[in-house]
Amino acid sequence: MNLTVIGTGYVGLVSGTCFAEMGNTVTCIDVDSQKIENLKKGIIPIYEPGLEAMVQRNIKNKTIRFSTQLSKNLENCDIAFIAVGTPMGEDGSADLKYVLQVASQIGQHMSRPLIIVDKSTVPVGTADKVSQTIAQELEKRDTSIDFHVVSNPEFLKEGDAIGDFMKPDRVVVGSDDKGATEKMRALYAPFFRSSTDRLITMDVKSAEMTKYVANAMLATKISFMNEVANICELVGADVNKVRIGIGSDSRIGYSFIYPGSGYGGSCFPKDVKALKKTAEENGYEAELIGAVENVNDRQKMVIANKVISKFGENLSGKTFAIWGLSFKPETDDMREAPSIYIIKELIKRGANVRAYDPKAMDEAKEFYLKDVPNITYFSSKYEAISNADAMILLTEWKEFRSPDFHEIKKQLTKPIIFDGRNQYNEALLSEMKFEYFQIGKVHQ
Repeated sequence: MNLTVIGTGYVGLVSGTCFAEMGNTVTCIDVDSQKIENLKKGIIPIYEPGLEAMVQRNIKNKTIRFSTQLSKNLENCDIAFIAVGTPMGEDGSADLKYVLQVASQIGQHMSRPLIIVDKSTVPVGTADKVSQTIAQELEKRDTSIDFHVVSNPEFLKEGDAIGDFMKPDRVVVGSDDKGATEKMRALYAPFFRSSTDRLITMDVKSAEMTKYVANAMLATKISFMNEVANICELVGADVNKVRIGIGSDSRIGYSFIYPGSGYGGSCFPKDVKALKKTAEENGYEAELIGAVENVNDRQKMVIANKVISKFGENLSGKTFAIWGLSFKPETDDMREAPSIYIIKELIKRGANVRAYDPKAMDEAKEFYLKDVPNITYFSSKYEAISNADAMILLTEWKEFRSPDFHEIKKQLTKPIIFDGRNQYNEALLSEMKFEYFQIGKVHQ
């Protein structure tokens, strides 16, 4: 099929590239001319394992191309995907201005029957707004062209997006037109060679709702376990053992029940707020969803509070080494990352920070910690801990999982570790005379 993907952010670039990998002819559109020029050279704007090589391979195979010209690329298009950003508004709702701008442009330039797919994460009712916007533009042109708007939410995990797209556990298609549904089924058929029942069809509004509910459910598991961890500390229980005890129940499972420093990223914080706002706009107070958000906001301060409890409110003259800046491993994404809040809290009290992350340091320097003083970045994890008063683990990158603790002890002024992911072996560290602080367990 001939596909147009509008927006070359995380969702658009991954989706377009994976569709091209399956033999479709894909054109990715963006208004950022510099980004497009870089993409033409195979230079991608994000870090996602396997994506750069796949983009370069499909450029070579001429199955993917990049352009700033939407009108020209709608001429032979079968399906157009809207994959632009939906930033969070001041009131927590999803801002649809970019989505509707694209819808307007499609209406102005489409010249043949077209399926328009909402791939961006959008609230319930967006497909109706997209359809109305396109219809209005066609009316201005005094033109009648058949089109259908479909909801096809993405469920990609940052750090494993290629695997998720190429071997999806499900694809949700929301459509009120049988022909559009079958076209989408044909597009995704190569991804389901062993099983077709993983393509789930439903009405448009239910599909739009499914995306928000999925992320809110996962965020709920994270906040619930973090709440349990905080209670465990108060009563003297060990959340690491509690997690094993409940995870063995097949109804619960082990996914998303690891205690930590709170969730971040582009999806969970924004989607939880948007679902809460959607409920408010329809006269319903989503108390549980609000609590998920509140617990997460509080959890981001747990590690900082442990450091303050150990070293005091005045951290002047203290230096802390941070291992991990991204909100999760295998990505350079720092949106709403706990590291931002923790670092700012420590520096506000006079501390110096020495930071290392395998991929996210440029993001920190250029955006998220750009104007934050007293922070220095290092090219290796051991350089970062040199002469620091304590090491703080915030992201569970693989290279942090089994470090040389003898080297850590040698480099730190005192053998103190604050573990925001409960990653290390407490017995081993105790034997080595480390002070080891975890989440959800009383410090011995």
